[in-house]
Amino acid sequence: MVEAVCLCGAVRITTPFAPSEVKACNCGACRRLGTLWAYYDPAQVKISGTTVGFQRHDMGEPAMLAFHHCPICGCTTHWADLDRSRDRMGVNARLMTPQVMSGAKVVAFDGAETWTVMDDPPTLARFLK
Repeated sequence: MVEAVCLCGAVRITTPFAPSEVKACNCGACRRLGTLWAYYDPAQVKISGTTVGFQRHDMGEPAMLAFHHCPICGCTTHWADLDRSRDRMGVNARLMTPQVMSGAKVVAFDGAETWTVMDDPPTLARFLK
């Protein structure tokens, strides 16, 4: 089991394993939140503590995702799919220890334009679009 903990410790997320890869997405939300996403089946993840959700409506209606954060320290903790039939959620891997993250590959994902993995190493200007 691996734990992701917000800065103040009020929110703890337990996952079944360390991520082998994490996604660095450059969409408007992820770029502003500064997250690295590790993906899990929601049934395998335990969240303790209270989080506040923000439903993302900027990509059309109805909202597809809710980004959650700790109401005390403000750390983004996870995203949840608002369609409960989907079996994927994102946990902010930046809340895991460096030791847990040391083996994870960082994958650059172009969520701003093409919705694809960036094959060539992105320049900072391209990644921050």
